[in-house]
Amino acid sequence: MHLTAIAWIYVVLMMSAVELASPQGTALGALSTFVFYGLVPLGIVLYIMGTPARRRLRQAREALAPAQTAPQAPTAQGSDQPDTGGHATTADAMSQQAAAVRKKG
Repeated sequence: MHLTAIAWIYVVLMMSAVELASPQGTALGALSTFVFYGLVPLGIVLYIMGTPARRRLRQAREALAPAQTAPQAPTAQGSDQPDTGGHATTADAMSQQAAAVRKKG
């Protein structure tokens, strides 16, 4: 696949060189030939040809993900484990609401 891509870029580069060397050719024409005949189509083809490899890689990552994170047993309400949820506890939320009410009145 890579050999074909390299060969296609070479052919398009030679087409661009001929466009640039031609008496009616311009640098803009050579650049647009290289981009629109070479880079864009080659990028699309390589993206499509690489889809199976990306799919296999994604499936391998998804297969490893559950094995890496072991499920944790739910803890009881009054356990000695710290709260790692990142949310305010009920008591904190209530005191903040009460403080806001006191400031208004």
